[in-house]
Amino acid sequence: MPVLRRLALPCTLAPFLALALAPPLALPAQAETSFAALLDKLRQTPEEDGIYGSNGRIEAQTVDVASKYAGRIEAVSAEEGDLLATSAPVAQMDTADEKAQLAAAKAAVMRAQAAKAVAEATLMQAQSALAVAQTSYDRTVKLHESGTSAQSTLDDATNALNSARATVEMARAQISDAVASIAAAEADQQQVTLALEDLTITAPLRGRVLYRLHEPGEVIAAGTPVITMLDLSNVYMNVYLPASVVGTLTVGDEARMILDPVPQYVIPATVTFVSPQSQFTPKNVETAEQREELVFRVKLSVPRALLAKFEAQIKSGVRGIGYVRTRADTPWPARLTVNLPG
Repeated sequence: MPVLRRLALPCTLAPFLALALAPPLALPAQAETSFAALLDKLRQTPEEDGIYGSNGRIEAQTVDVASKYAGRIEAVSAEEGDLLATSAPVAQMDTADEKAQLAAAKAAVMRAQAAKAVAEATLMQAQSALAVAQTSYDRTVKLHESGTSAQSTLDDATNALNSARATVEMARAQISDAVASIAAAEADQQQVTLALEDLTITAPLRGRVLYRLHEPGEVIAAGTPVITMLDLSNVYMNVYLPASVVGTLTVGDEARMILDPVPQYVIPATVTFVSPQSQFTPKNVETAEQREELVFRVKLSVPRALLAKFEAQIKSGVRGIGYVRTRADTPWPARLTVNLPG
């Protein structure tokens, strides 16, 4: 028969052991803290068959705003955290070289226009000479027919008429060449103008500045990002679900989100992507057991209209739980009914 030995506990540990062995206290019906409210929302109830939840975090599409041309940064007006409208100025590159090129392009246009004016004057002169040659030719033909003009005189008049006609055609060709030169010069001017405009870097969309990557005075290469923005119209949560759940989902299915900082609100979402390839669960999933399983990435996107309404409150990186239904006809339980701030 085994012998039971009573261990003497130090007096300093006894109160803690007594507390650990004490029966759990009854939880209040109404959670009094946000953490307790979150725990309430995470409890599964029998009516939630067909509902599956997974950890995730709010993410927003990032956009690098870069310079199209190499050069020196004159100014950066965007600060981290700024909410920028579409086409709002972000930074200004040095424009000295492009302004000089623009002046040269304008001069080339003026030169081409002057060449056209010269060609038009040449045409008028050639047409006048042609009229004289035509008159002389007609007179010589009549004299030759009457026998009072030699054949050589008629030949000279004919050659002069043909030469005058050729001169007119050449003048017309010079006008066409001048018109083409004007078009080419104007195209060069437009190209330089566009390059000058592109040296003012603007926001490609409405969003928030996430990072300011370069400062005034720095020389950057073409395509180098100056800031990184968050597209506040493309906010989503990636959750990782097993094949048994993913197999029942389709793009467009309803979903729900509950975020850790505001567990009293339930955010509507839509399944917008289901990965066709399985993977091991990312390390940011809480439990080791879940990380050992093969799962599929599912993207839950927040409606754009809702994002526009709560634009100022959007924060990427906030953790929470995303919920999907394994059966489309399963009603959402009361705790997952959409509930948004008033």
